[in-house]
Formats: sequence, structure tokens, C-alpha cells
Amino acid sequence: MNIKTRLIILNSIGLIFLGSCSKNIPSTSTSSPSSSPVEVVQSPSVSPETKQSQASKGGQVVESSGYHLEFVSEVENNGTHLDFYLQKSDNHEAISNAKVTAQIQLPDGTQKSLHLPYDAGGKHYAALLPEKASGEYNIAILSDISGEKVNGRFTFKR
Repeated sequence: MNIKTRLIILNSIGLIFLGSCSKNIPSTSTSSPSSSPVEVVQSPSVSPETKQSQASKGGQVVESSGYHLEFVSEVENNGTHLDFYLQKSDNHEAISNAKVTAQIQLPDGTQKSLHLPYDAGGKHYAALLPEKASGEYNIAILSDISGEKVNGRFTFKR
């Protein structure tokens, strides 16, 4: 066998091995630090900047850049209640001084922006989205913590 044939066989075996070891996992979407420090799609995959963690409130969770972000949506008769828990990653201490805004893409493609005020009793940010359309909602939660931007991307269905 010549060297070319041996290299082709070796590469083929390597690809087969890699293919059998990989999992079918959706990818995360992260942006560069210049546009926003962190943008994460709910996903079980892990990158150096973001990793999944267990949900403490039963929602979609991402650990990112030293922060624990958890999003919970609850469908109600008058709309969808949105809860966003913004905590420090190490001890899950609530961060109460952030400016939090939800940018929502409705199922029909229209955009809506919603301010999420801090609920001291619940130790989270919350708002009611009055929309009642059925379908998938894409939501980007933009957090400004004393000038530091921490943004998470999530989805929910109504």
C-alpha cells in the first residue's frame, strides 16, 4: 500500500470514531464581546463561556460569565407571566440592581419590548406579557448590571 492509501484509511477510521463518539446536540449561539458580552440559546451544549446548570425554579437555565440566568414562563388567562432570575453563579445570590428588558419576537414575527422590574419578595425580575397568540415566542433578555451586559436568549410556547 502506498502512503496516500494509508492516509485515506487512517482518516476514514478517525472520522468513523469521531462520529460514533459525538452526540446529536443543538448548538448554542454566542456573540462576540463587542456586540454584547453573552447571548445564549437554551441548549445542553457547553462552550468555554457558558454552561448548563440545573434549574432551581424549573425554568430554562444558563450559567454564563459568572452569572446564573433562569427564565420561567407561565401561561395565564390574561397573557404569559415572565419570571427571570438573575443570580451570581457561585452562590446563587439574587442580583437586585440590574436593568432588565425583554425583547420578544411574537409568533407572527412582530417585535415587542417589555421592562422587567425587580420583585423583591420573589427575588427575581417579572412582568406580564399580555399577548395571547398561540405559537413559539423568541425572547432575548437584556440585563445591565452596573454597566456589565449579560444577555440570555430563550424560547417558550403558548
